[in-house]
Amino acid sequence: MQSVQVVLLQSDPQTAQALMAPLAATVSVVTVTRSVADLRSLAKNGAEVLVLDLEAATLGDVEKMRQEFPELVIVCTHRLADEALWAEALNAGASDCCASQDTGGILQAVLRRAARAQAA
Repeated sequence: MQSVQVVLLQSDPQTAQALMAPLAATVSVVTVTRSVADLRSLAKNGAEVLVLDLEAATLGDVEKMRQEFPELVIVCTHRLADEALWAEALNAGASDCCASQDTGGILQAVLRRAARAQAA
């Protein structure tokens, strides 16, 4: 188990629940939050990875989080994620952008980015 704190902000509770179990099996702390304000507070208190639904937050929120917490790993999700949204999310400062239903892809992105962040 990696010593990583992950925070989820998902608009769909079922998506958040689907991500909880596989993340909890591989990282030390997984927290679900319901607002960008709560997300920011958890980032200030040591969260290392955010899984941020772009239906619950905006690309502007991603940019602000990146500016405020440059070391933070941000993995964006969206139910209609495509290559254009992926490029926009990366330009805003996200580490990756995955379709909300792609639990395996999200998990891989979180773990890959968290491992790089810990190595640095």
